[in-house]
Formats: sequence, structure tokens, C-alpha cells
Amino acid sequence: MATTEKMILNMGPQHPSTHGVLRLVLELDGEVITKITPDIGFLHRGVEKLSEHRTYHQVLPLTDRLDYLAPMSNNLGYILAVEKLLDIEVPERAKVIRIILAELTRLKSHLVWLACHALDIGAMTVFIYAFRERETIMETYELISGARMTSNFFRAGGLSMDVPPEFEKKVRDFISSMPGYLDQYEGLLTTNPIWLKRTIGNGVISAEDAIDIGITGPALRGSGVDLDLRRDNPYSGYDEYQFQVPVGEKCDTFDRYKVRLVEMREACKIINQALDRLKPGPVLADSPQVCYPPKENVYNSIEGLIHHFKIASEGYPVPAGEVYQGVEAPKGELGFYIVSDGSSKPYRMRIRPPSFVNLQAIEKMAKGSMIADLVAVIGTLDIVLGEIDR
Repeated sequence: MATTEKMILNMGPQHPSTHGVLRLVLELDGEVITKITPDIGFLHRGVEKLSEHRTYHQVLPLTDRLDYLAPMSNNLGYILAVEKLLDIEVPERAKVIRIILAELTRLKSHLVWLACHALDIGAMTVFIYAFRERETIMETYELISGARMTSNFFRAGGLSMDVPPEFEKKVRDFISSMPGYLDQYEGLLTTNPIWLKRTIGNGVISAEDAIDIGITGPALRGSGVDLDLRRDNPYSGYDEYQFQVPVGEKCDTFDRYKVRLVEMREACKIINQALDRLKPGPVLADSPQVCYPPKENVYNSIEGLIHHFKIASEGYPVPAGEVYQGVEAPKGELGFYIVSDGSSKPYRMRIRPPSFVNLQAIEKMAKGSMIADLVAVIGTLDIVLGEIDR
């Protein structure tokens, strides 16, 4: 009687298609996957524990480095949680600029997803085109903060400073051209027979299974679940903007591809609406105990210098309590749970990273597939190990 011997194969952590230091232990029957076990933790840096030993302001740079492809979204989720505890009202101009930057970040993150997902499957031209547009967004980051990736621009109560005068024109010019670039990407992929063969029917996961696992973001909406925190649990004034939430029907990799492309078009619409709402005004709340003084006060008065030094060195006390704040990050629901004991440092902080939760679906999506199809599944999940191994 013939017996079948299973093969155990390590995929990663040094592998270009695992999108970071992810190790997948594959059990194979020939080239068909019968079991997948993700092995994570290679990038662990203990952000949640480090946060207990830093002031609320000092925690902010750590959030940049969670999903380092979407730093502004990380900043926003954390800052909104802190502002909930502080019960601070943010000026309207700061809210609008936050939405502009959050949606630019969505575009930037999705551009990297599209570039790498396409490259994994063999489409190199899209990779080059998408990084071309991403460069413009990173130049905008640099314009407002001086940093191209970890911009660290948001603050409790508003923003670190106002945007420069040329910001609005640069963003408008980019957003006006972005739909044309998206048409280019679609022209290269959407009807490409190789792309269709590699994505249609690949990585299928039903709405019921997606909900049971806890998937969020485009990966959930690709399975036909109409859920978006910007609309269903709005924050930062998203309820005042008009946008559509795309959902898929076939629950496969191609549907998730289409959902993200539509999301990019909708992000452009939101940014245009926000630019029309951008009016002169303050970008920081009138809360001296929490907010840094203007730089001119720091440079020109001893009171301003002392004020700045006191917040920088001691932080600001946050009322005791606990809070959870979720935001619709590019990869799904990013949540911050913070417990305050009334001091200037979090007593406890727990992060709900979408990549960590979404990665659990990989076995459901790829079991029974070939190894080559697993590469497409990893790409369609759009994971970043920075927040998985937080």
C-alpha cells in the first residue's frame, strides 16, 4: 500500500515575498499546502511595555514605527485616544489637516501594497509607477515636518505646527493627477490575463469566516462585509465628508485588489473636500497644561522657555481612566487601549494592530493552494511586521 510523506518547508523569514521578517512553516503534499503555521516575533521591540516608561508625548514617536508605511494613521489613533482621556477639543483647522494627511497616508500605504503585490506576481512596471506617486506624498511629509517617513506631526490638542503656504497647492496638484495614475495601474492589471489567473479564485475567505477571525479593513470589505470606522464610528469629523465604502462579492484576491483601488479614488475625493474646508485658524488647542507654547514664545521669553521645558521633561498629567480608540487605518482597524492612573505616563497601553489579526486568516485563505498562490495571499493581506511584532 502506497504511503504519502508530507514535507515541512520553511518560507522566510529571509524571503522577499513575506513582506518582512515573517516565517511560515508549510506542510506540503507535493506542492499543495495542507497546513500553514505563521512564526512571528523576529522584529519584536516591546512598544507597549516601553510606553509605560515614557510620557504621553514621548510615546508618540514609537507609534510612527508600528506600521511604518502609514505613520500618520498610527499617530492619529494614539492621539485621539489621549485626547479622549484629556477631554480636549481640537481646532477645526487641525481636524481638517489631520484628515488630509490621514488620507494621503492611506494612498501612500495602498501604493506600496499595489507595487509589492504586483511585483510578487511578476508585474514590475506597476511597482515603478506606484513608487513614483508615493514619492510625491513623501515629499509632502517632508514639506510639513522635515521627515519623509516617521513624520511625528500630530500632537495632543492638534498639530506640532501649521502647514506651510505651499502645502495646499502641492496636495491639490497631486490629487488632481492621481485618478489618471490609477487608470494607468488598472490598464496594466485589471484586464491582464496573467493577473486575472493569479488573483481570481485565489485566497477565498467567506464573510462569516472573516468576521469570526476578526479581519478588518479592505480584507474584510473584500469578503462583502460593509464596515468602515470612518463612516460607522466616525472620528475627527469624518461624518461631515461624502465618500463610498467599496465591498467585494467573490471574496477573493481580485476583489480585495478592486476594493483597495476604489478606496484610493475615494481618498482623493475626501482630500478634495477637506482642502475646500481648509480655513485659516489655530492648529493647537488652547490648553497650556498639555500643548507646547508657540516657538516664538520659547525663543523670546523666559516664561515660554520654562513652559516648553516643563512639558518636555515632565509631561502632562492625564485624568485617571481607561479608553479605547479605533481608527480606519489603511490595513484595517487600528486600536489603542490606554489605562491612565492620573500620572504623565500610561499605566498600561495595548495596541490592536490590523496586520496581526488579519494574518490569522492566512491558513483559511491558502490551505489547499499551491506555494505560488501563497505568495499572492500574503500580498493581498497587506501585512507589515512592524505592527505585528510591536
